[in-house]
Amino acid sequence: MSERPVLVTGAAGFIGSNLVDRLLEDGRRVIGVDDLSTGSLSNLAVARSERHAGRFEFVRLDIRQGGLTPVVEKHQPEVIHHLAAQIDVRRSVDDPIHDADVNVLGTVAVLEAARQAQVRKVVYASTIGSFGEPDEEQLPVDESFTTPALSPYGASKRAAMTYLEAYGQLYGIDWTALTLANVYGPRQTTSGEGGVVATFSGRMVAGEPCTIYGDGEQTRDFVFVDDVVHAFVLASDRGGGRRFTIGTGERTSVNQLFRALAAATGYRHEPSYAPARPGEVRHSSLDARAASQQLGWKPWTTLEEGLAATLAWAAGRS
Repeated sequence: MSERPVLVTGAAGFIGSNLVDRLLEDGRRVIGVDDLSTGSLSNLAVARSERHAGRFEFVRLDIRQGGLTPVVEKHQPEVIHHLAAQIDVRRSVDDPIHDADVNVLGTVAVLEAARQAQVRKVVYASTIGSFGEPDEEQLPVDESFTTPALSPYGASKRAAMTYLEAYGQLYGIDWTALTLANVYGPRQTTSGEGGVVATFSGRMVAGEPCTIYGDGEQTRDFVFVDDVVHAFVLASDRGGGRRFTIGTGERTSVNQLFRALAAATGYRHEPSYAPARPGEVRHSSLDARAASQQLGWKPWTTLEEGLAATLAWAAGRS
């Protein structure tokens, strides 16, 4: 195992903090970078504990402000996992300039720091939200699905992918991109694509009303965060120069999700319905066969198991 550390951007966020914990459990040294605009230091409580003393360092900075390159040059990470992003589709619709600033220029800043410090590899968190509306008969979609994005968020993530490819061609930087389905699990906030699980969980545990946007028959591919983190770890050494779709291939409607969580929590209220939100696709699910073949990855957490773990975490916070 390399003695060089691993650097994680967005380390105090939902997926990032879970990845940090996994890397530390695997015996790696980790540098966590986050500006704490949406992430929380509480997510890094385990990483910052005595248990991992000397193996984790947190650096608070905005990757767009020029401070990342000195950090990368100082620590010489072997791999950068780039998860820092603006992830809210609705905010991207309201403020596309901010969205592009974070997701495009932020990614360029990461790639430039990697180039200057000769980092071996960048693993990039892409998303199914980067792509448009598939026909139902196309589902689950794989890496060949490239329909244009429906939101500025999707467009910015697609643009960042193009920069990965360009830096690979021009400067020889190895990279792998993981196009994620709707990730859910402990530490998730209510923003972003998988936020419906966090929203319902938190409200049901607190006995508060729940709102479903649209008719609730829209479907998503919900993949548990531990499974996704495993894909990042595998991609550190495999799948160079490729993008992989990471999901379960199964579809769950928002109405089904509501009923499953209500049954698990004893929640007895009916949801209210509001107009569908702009920029969101009707149906999505991802085919992960290429990830299975090239990365050795497959999801192992059932939706029932994942929801139970998420609810246990939500209950512990209430």
